[in-house]
Amino acid sequence: ERQRYPEETVNIFKSAFTGALVGWMYGGLPAFHQARKTFIERSHGELFHNRADAVQSAHRAGLRGFLRYGWRWSWRVATFVTIFNVVSTGLSTYRNKTTIGNFVSAGAFTGALFRMHLGLQGLAGGFVFGAAFGGGGLLMVMQKLAGETLQEKRNRERQELYEQKLAEWQSRLSVTEVLGQTENDAQGGPEMDRAR
Repeated sequence: ERQRYPEETVNIFKSAFTGALVGWMYGGLPAFHQARKTFIERSHGELFHNRADAVQSAHRAGLRGFLRYGWRWSWRVATFVTIFNVVSTGLSTYRNKTTIGNFVSAGAFTGALFRMHLGLQGLAGGFVFGAAFGGGGLLMVMQKLAGETLQEKRNRERQELYEQKLAEWQSRLSVTEVLGQTENDAQGGPEMDRAR
């Protein structure tokens, strides 16, 4: 109705992108340094045209490691963050309030989902770990410091939209009444002339 995506959906996309970027850096930077170091250790017997060629080859090896391991971490972190945010946002939207319980439930679900392949013990461990670290307390504290929670902002925007639509409707209604009055005056004019 607002001709744009809901804020919650945009936040999910933003957090997925940010998670992918953070995961790429988390996995890629150590892999870059390790691959570069390994290349230097193994290439003592190789012949290079000059020093720049040797440095360039070491950087290419590091870049391959960065891309390979960065990608592995990137998609995993992005998927984890997206599932967590979809569950917590879905619960917040369904219940029409944001609580720590929503974040704990989302963390427990996501943790259990990611450790499900390890069997029942992995499922239980992921559930407990996700519930413990999915508290969302930091997010709620940041919202309080900002002065307005997401729920308060959503309610305020909903009220503003309602008031805007009401004002538009009332202005259309008053235009209709004015047009109706003008039409009645126009129809009454020739009849008055005939009566005279």
